[in-house]
Amino acid sequence: MTDSAGRDPSGLPTDLDRIAVLGISGTGHHGVFDHEKRDGQTFVVDVTLASDTRAAAATDDLARTVNYGEVAAAVVAVIEGPAYDLVETVAAMVADACLSFAGVVAVEVVVHKPEAPVGVPFRDVTISIVRHR
Repeated sequence: MTDSAGRDPSGLPTDLDRIAVLGISGTGHHGVFDHEKRDGQTFVVDVTLASDTRAAAATDDLARTVNYGEVAAAVVAVIEGPAYDLVETVAAMVADACLSFAGVVAVEVVVHKPEAPVGVPFRDVTISIVRHR
């Protein structure tokens, strides 16, 4: 199923390939509470990059695709970098980092905050965003 702009339900273009890096983790100091900024907690990020991988596949050349190792390092830099109050801001910063790579046309970012101070038993808190170049 696609919309009139040629995007799937996630919001990514349907005419492009996907490169997914799941479970990127690091310790961040994001949150609105003082103890979150002081003590930190684990954040886990999934990114799905929309890119055209045909040239890379045809030439078997890493330089013609997105280096997902470099993307993962950029995501960790956001997780472990400056503290933000909102996980929404973390997700936006991750999306910006991913879109800075040549060949990335769009990205879906899911930020997991499994240790969020919710106050009741829960498994995970996530925010999902899609951003386009």
